[in-house]
Formats: sequence, structure tokens, C-alpha cells
Amino acid sequence: MLRTLPRSPVVDAAYKAYVGLFLIYLALPLIVVAVFAFNDSLFPALPWRGFTLDWFVGTTDPKLGLLQDRNILRGIGNSVLVAIATTAVSILVGTTTAFLFERHDFPFKSFAYLMMLAPLVIPGVILGISILAFSSTVANALDDRFGWEVAALRPGLLLVVLGQFSFIATIATLVIAARLRKFDRALEEAAFDLGATPAAAFLTVTLPYLAPALIGAGLVAFLISFENFNTTLMLVGSDPPLTITMFDRMKQGSTPVLNAVSLFLMVGSGLIGLISVMVQRDRGEGRAG
Repeated sequence: MLRTLPRSPVVDAAYKAYVGLFLIYLALPLIVVAVFAFNDSLFPALPWRGFTLDWFVGTTDPKLGLLQDRNILRGIGNSVLVAIATTAVSILVGTTTAFLFERHDFPFKSFAYLMMLAPLVIPGVILGISILAFSSTVANALDDRFGWEVAALRPGLLLVVLGQFSFIATIATLVIAARLRKFDRALEEAAFDLGATPAAAFLTVTLPYLAPALIGAGLVAFLISFENFNTTLMLVGSDPPLTITMFDRMKQGSTPVLNAVSLFLMVGSGLIGLISVMVQRDRGEGRAG
């Protein structure tokens, strides 16, 4: 709603009520999950039976806490490993792709750009199934023709990384390209006039300018990878990440330990977002100074 347009008190009140209800709708499920992570009950539901930290630090069944549950901890470790690998590859490829589209002209550039965006509009399940079908076909062909068993082409963490990379790299490219588009190339030319090599100019001029976008893209890529479910479900092997571990646990019946894991994810995501904002602000203040 535009603030400059005149509006009646009734419309203004209705607008504020709508915004308030919308925010409650978004926040209420998260609040409920967080509260029941501390409920001293075997079931994540009412009635409230008292405050407890057992679902975080409990050491014995049936109240085995998050920090003592080996399957949950293994899932967190797998998710962190996958997220780090996916982020690193996505940032590397996203940077080179951003330079390709922003600095160079080549035949069928528009078509190539549309193909780069395609993974963003393809449902994650379809993307995962397609990657699995392709990798399995290649693995079977190599096995039948040469007797080579390529484990990397079978469901597992490496295939999960490749599956997540297929769309996260596009997101990283868009973030980095938006920053690169605003870069004044006269700064690079000045570095060349002062005797800098292309590599030195990139490292001392261009890369520092792109640093906020690289950090922002890296944090977004890490969060998307860590919390991805649809694509990961199709490609996972015997070492499931956290989202798949939680999904398998839900099949056996929900327990408050899953609420504890959800709270852990909410706090972790919030901290990463806060770090991103602080980094962006500090760099902005540094440039202003």
C-alpha cells in the first residue's frame, strides 16, 4: 500500500490487521516448535508437563537428547560436509559464470543464460530424479562395457553435492553478477596503467569489490544446501544428511527431539543471517570511512 495515497481509517486498520495476522501466521508454527522442544513429555503436544533440557542433553532413552543422538549428529555432520562442498563449488563456478555473462559476448548468449536459469524453475524432485537417472545410466554403461564400478555415480553424498550444485550455482551466479554489473572497469584499467598484471588487478581491485557478494552468496548457498530436502531425497545413499534423517525419524513418530533439532536449525539460520548483515554493514561503513 502506497503511503502517499489517501486512505480511510477503516482501510488503514484493515491493512494493519492483515499484516499482523500474516506475521502471526508465519511466526506461530516456529514458536510452537521452539516451546515444545522444552516440554517434559514424550510427545510434542499438550498438555505442558514442565520445563526440561532433556531433549537437548538427555543421555538415556526414551529421553535421548540432540547432543547424544548419534544418528542426528551424524546427519548434522553430513549436512555440514555437503553444504561446505556445495558452497565452495557454487561460488567458484558462480564467479566464473558471472564474468562470462557480464564481460563477454558469444553466440547464443541469451539461450545459454536461459539454460542457466532453468534449474530454478524445475521442481527439486524432478531435478533430483533427472540427475539420478542420468548418473545411473552412465554408471551402468561403464559397468556393462568396461567392468568399471564408479561409486561416485551411485546415490551418495557426492551425488547430493552435484545435485544441489546444479541449482545453487545459479543463485550464486545471479548474486555475484548483480554486484559485478556495478563495478567500474576504469579501476582495473588504472591498475593496468600502474603496471599490474591481470591477475594482480583481479586480486587487489576486483575481488575486494566482489567480496560482499561472495560472502552473501556463500551464506545463502550454505543455508539452502543445509536445509535442502527435495533434491537430496532423490540422491541420498547410506549417509543421509540431517533433513533426510529427520524425515526418516518422522516415519517412526514425532518426538520432541525433532523439535530440538528444528530449534537448532532456526537459531543457526538466524545467526548466519545476522553474520551476513554485520559483514555487509561493516564493509559498507569501511568504504564510507
